[in-house]
Amino acid sequence: MTGFADHFSRSAPAYAAYRPSYPAPLISYISSLCAARDLAWDAGTGSGQAAVRLAAHFTAVVATDASADQIGHAQPHPTVTYRIAPEDQSGLASRSADLVTVAQALHWFDLPRFYREVRRVLKPGGVLAAWCYGRVRVDAAVDPIIDDFYARRLAPFWPPERRHVEAAYGDLPFPFDEIRPKPWVMKAPLTRPAFLGYLGTWSAVARARESDGSDPLAELARQLADAWRDEDEPRIVTWPIGLRVGTR
Repeated sequence: MTGFADHFSRSAPAYAAYRPSYPAPLISYISSLCAARDLAWDAGTGSGQAAVRLAAHFTAVVATDASADQIGHAQPHPTVTYRIAPEDQSGLASRSADLVTVAQALHWFDLPRFYREVRRVLKPGGVLAAWCYGRVRVDAAVDPIIDDFYARRLAPFWPPERRHVEAAYGDLPFPFDEIRPKPWVMKAPLTRPAFLGYLGTWSAVARARESDGSDPLAELARQLADAWRDEDEPRIVTWPIGLRVGTR
């Protein structure tokens, strides 16, 4: 794919280990919108978090990502087929898919090319669902530290596409017959090391490491140690989900 901006291949192992799984009820809701459940295509699958969830609802799932490293660390599943491919080259037959999903990746896509491919592969009445998750929340002690890290320390390193996540994808074109979903959140119990592992998957952290030659998480880890004293104590971590759903 021309112009593929690869922000995540170097952190593919960490991405697979620390990125959260999507809520099973969210996947169930999206799947319930489909008239049939023969085939789902998960575009920009990363390490397959959404694809594996979809496998519980569809006979077959095809999951694609332009990053070979991400696909190499994807979660195996007997009914999920992984392919290295950009967003406009699903390899699927026309009018073959009941559902197309994009989890935390739509803001990286060439949207005209991707939407053209979606319209080609979806069955009439098929569903496109794209979602992202916003700024992470923990508690009153941790949140101000994370907000400062996000907005001040990492400010020069966020790719411009990050603004679409901040807008919960509401600022992106979505040329389908849209369905207004209810609000969704994602939650996970994480220890302090697991939480830091998740933060290490942020694209801005990777860019800061390359630019500065040092790890911005080192200072953050010291600050978090004061607000989250027992590193083995799990805390409920929450992300707001922005969801766009529509039919062909």
